[in-house]
Amino acid sequence: MSYAGSNPGPFDPSDPFGPPRPRRSPLRRPLTVALAALVPGALLGWLVYEALGGTGSGGANGPGAGAGAAPSVLSSPANGADSAGGAGGDGKTGVGTSTASASAPAGSGATSLQGRVVVIDPGHNLTNYRHTTDINRKVDIGTNRKECDTTGTSTNSGYSEAEFTLDVAHRLRALLQQQGATVRLTQDADRPYGPCVDERARIGNAAHADAVVSIHADGAGAGQRGFHVILPGAVHEGAADTRAIVAPSKDLGKLIAGDFSRATGTSPSNYVGDGTGLVTREDLGGLNLSTVPKVFIECGNMRDTKDAALLTSGAWRQKAAQGISEGIVSFLHGS
Repeated sequence: MSYAGSNPGPFDPSDPFGPPRPRRSPLRRPLTVALAALVPGALLGWLVYEALGGTGSGGANGPGAGAGAAPSVLSSPANGADSAGGAGGDGKTGVGTSTASASAPAGSGATSLQGRVVVIDPGHNLTNYRHTTDINRKVDIGTNRKECDTTGTSTNSGYSEAEFTLDVAHRLRALLQQQGATVRLTQDADRPYGPCVDERARIGNAAHADAVVSIHADGAGAGQRGFHVILPGAVHEGAADTRAIVAPSKDLGKLIAGDFSRATGTSPSNYVGDGTGLVTREDLGGLNLSTVPKVFIECGNMRDTKDAALLTSGAWRQKAAQGISEGIVSFLHGS
């Protein structure tokens, strides 16, 4: 219902039925004066309140909020191509829940890895064993020619290195993406075999990666336990020239070794590296052909029953991913 045009016009004394002239209240003038005095005072009080930040609890200006608050900052040679020679629990690929978190949501200030690129290289391939002719062909690694790839090793119960490396890669990818990093895998069970070791290096180079980590598990003898990180040696031969990446790769490797040990509670290898957890090699095409900082990590020995019990544990693999992630994050924040 519309009331348009129904408002009464001005009072006409000749019209006895027109609207009566309203009476002026005797209180009108005093009330007007009082309101005129109160409004400026109330406005002034509100402005003072806002300037002092208010006294609420739980809002942006409440107790605990202030300019000083900031997000916390996280702180053995193998047989075959590019494998220094296992690993862990439920045998399922996935991302578990970690009690210790080295990751923060993307864009969270000082912890953000926005704009940084990490390439994760899960060693071997789940179906390499079906393509022996392809993976046995030789490729140029700079210093010599070597097999395209290998099938990798496995635990005595049959849990393969390829399963382990892909599972850890998925967990690691999730942690780094939470930090805002751009993450690429060299393979994600999305190809029949490989890629070959030379292509793995090229993937990291083409991505202009800030860091590349190749994930492996060793196949050494029983009683040989622990992890080790493999660093590139200074190679300048043929298609290989690692001179520019030796120093930053060493920094990356040291950080990963330290954080991996703390996160997993495991010790450096007792059979290579003299207890340092660090080994330098010049015979791995994935390192020789890299033009960006890159390391390998052998997370444990799949042929040792104690190490295998860890490597086949989903909870332990989450810790492994956490440790590697923390090392990468520390490296990228310092680079």
